[in-house]
Amino acid sequence: MPHVETGMLVGLFGGSFNPPHEGHRLVAEIAIRRLGLDQLWWMVTPGNPLKSKRYLAPLAERIALSEKMATDPRIRVTAFEKALGLNYTAEVLDRIKARNSGVRFIWIMGADNLRDFHRWQNWKKIALTFPIAVIDRPGDTLSFLSSTMAKTFDHARVDEDDANTLGRTPAPAWTFIHGPRSTLSSTAIRKENGLIKD
Repeated sequence: MPHVETGMLVGLFGGSFNPPHEGHRLVAEIAIRRLGLDQLWWMVTPGNPLKSKRYLAPLAERIALSEKMATDPRIRVTAFEKALGLNYTAEVLDRIKARNSGVRFIWIMGADNLRDFHRWQNWKKIALTFPIAVIDRPGDTLSFLSSTMAKTFDHARVDEDDANTLGRTPAPAWTFIHGPRSTLSSTAIRKENGLIKD
């Protein structure tokens, strides 16, 4: 795990990044700016149990491409999930919390993930572990109203205007952040490159 100091506010941005693209960088930059993060951990996962494994670029390749995308010095590209031998976000977050007492964390995800968040293993536990910032993505703006997670934790929603307070708000707490959106997607890029045949 990247080095952190007590009192820091760190965003956790996980995904397969298969491949990483400008949309991912935009989510990271919006999160850093709107949440007032000291660091953002760009966590490249070995894989995603909910996504097709028909084509997954090697982890080392996805890390290298992510490092090229992550130009802000506050971003730390890491793949410690593989080293820990963990497969699920809830397990990873438990380990992060156990190893970093005194550090405040926010889980960051694109709105496209909010739509299916209730399908993640122990999704309610994730929402009860760290505050969550959902960054708008094209076609998923309304997911913050219609998703199972949004409905279940409606009482814990922090107004977007107060997003910079999220790191000081005990979980469950979440916000939906609007802003510039990129139409790029990893799936579309793989299709363009002939790596997915539907």
